[in-house]
Amino acid sequence: MKKEQKDAIFANPLDKVATFSFDDKVVQVFPDMIKRSVPGYSNMIGMTGVIARRYWQPGTRIYDLGCSLGASMLSVLHQIQEPGLEIVGLDNSDAMIERCREVLSQEVSEAQRDSVHLECADICEAPIDNASVVILNFTFQFLPMEQRLPLLKRINQGLAPGGVIVLSEKVRFESAEQQDTLFDLHLDFKRANGYSELEISQKRAALENFLQAESFDTHHQRFKEAGFAQSTVWFQYLNFASLLAIKAR
Repeated sequence: MKKEQKDAIFANPLDKVATFSFDDKVVQVFPDMIKRSVPGYSNMIGMTGVIARRYWQPGTRIYDLGCSLGASMLSVLHQIQEPGLEIVGLDNSDAMIERCREVLSQEVSEAQRDSVHLECADICEAPIDNASVVILNFTFQFLPMEQRLPLLKRINQGLAPGGVIVLSEKVRFESAEQQDTLFDLHLDFKRANGYSELEISQKRAALENFLQAESFDTHHQRFKEAGFAQSTVWFQYLNFASLLAIKAR
């Protein structure tokens, strides 16, 4: 297994900070980056598999949209070890998909790997069909606003009755005081995990206008407009959260 590399992408001063991209440099340090940047990440990923086990319907598919290095799929594979499991992992980064194949080859059996189909694709165009669980962990926040509702509507159409979406995101808050407090605490979280002020500042500049966080009310309203019967926040740690949306039976 490749040794995990430390995230130092923004450790040195940059003449110009480019818009963030999930390129090969990010892929090499991604496990360290997300662990040190996203509060509660391991809890959300671990519970994703537990939720999938509850809502997966035999004979249907599980989709991981924006699968990156496959952490959510591994969580599912650890929780569901039944014949007929089919997982479709999609990501628009070739580097992510290539590394994801390597990770799966190291972490799970050949039989489990055979249940996973990986594809480099645009999640807003790829078909969603015969699904009971769709995972959107830290993916939705990077989509242009105009693509968000159409994607949820398409997922709803491809879900079996009683199917679910797990959606994990950075969130913002309607209250300015709450937003400022949790934003500052998130900065403290990153400092406590060894990021310098330069790294924090340059990464924030790289993500500006690329990562667009939304409020809980916005997420709930959009799920309703997309046709879901209910949605709930099942996890929150600072300004990161995970929601569960359920299609009516």
